[in-house]
Amino acid sequence: MSVSKVVTVFGGSGFLGRYVVSKLARAGWHVRLAVRDSAQSSFLTCCGDVGCVTSVYTNVGDRASLEQAIRGSSAVVNLIGILFEGGKQRFDYLHNKLPGMIAEIAEMNGVPAFVQVSAIGADVSSASAYGRSKGEGEVAVLGAFPMASILRPSIVFGPEDDFFNRFARMMSLSPFLPLVGGGVARFQPVYVGDVAEVIVKCVEQADEYGGRVYELGGPRVLSFRDCLDLLQRYTGRSRRYLALPFSVAYLQAIFMELLPQPPLTRDQLKMLKNDNVVAESAAGFGVFGISPVDAEVILPTYLGVYQGK
Repeated sequence: MSVSKVVTVFGGSGFLGRYVVSKLARAGWHVRLAVRDSAQSSFLTCCGDVGCVTSVYTNVGDRASLEQAIRGSSAVVNLIGILFEGGKQRFDYLHNKLPGMIAEIAEMNGVPAFVQVSAIGADVSSASAYGRSKGEGEVAVLGAFPMASILRPSIVFGPEDDFFNRFARMMSLSPFLPLVGGGVARFQPVYVGDVAEVIVKCVEQADEYGGRVYELGGPRVLSFRDCLDLLQRYTGRSRRYLALPFSVAYLQAIFMELLPQPPLTRDQLKMLKNDNVVAESAAGFGVFGISPVDAEVILPTYLGVYQGK
């Protein structure tokens, strides 16, 4: 397969990134991974034909480094995101200022396609710093690159996810599962492969899909408790639910935030007070001619490793 176009991917070594990189490489793109540590992304070099995936050291805090990574690209995909702040990892920079800078550089270099992965709940007026920074990032990207494609997925699941796997590990250690806020918060879990497929379409057909915001959710809306019910079914484990009012969870989160990787933060609790589902008026999978996969088709393929009593 001949490779004629270059796509620069930021955040390509993450959960969603590995699927995006694989699909782009198989579609014949030369994927340039903008990374801090090439060793951590070396497993992706086997995607597609030999030489289809290469790494370039990139310091996301340095504009010249970003320009080097983007120069000569036909498309740019930004997947960088964090769920909690720690050290130098701050929402405002990584979700807002950095995407705006990447988009500006892409526009200045005449890059035809730009894809920014945001999240459902992105809103400049959100009570959550995460949601607010995501919303501000969308504004910054579209201000610099008006024809960018903005994707807002709900909770993304798949073999390497940090949602179902996290609670499955918790089940193996505890006789209880916490139902924060009563477990009524609603989600629309979306398969990682389906999100990656949309990204590829936005890269390859920027004229058709650029300049719009898309919300991506699976075929079913599930409450937090519904998700845990599925988890118990496919792990064969039985755990009692422990109702955890927001006030109690908030106090626990204060101490959890002292951990290097907190399982829950006060900011995440603010997000949990709102449903994480596709808006009725939003453009979504239908625009791309994709029928998203149901969680019950995929979950049994990777939750079996947690089976027990």
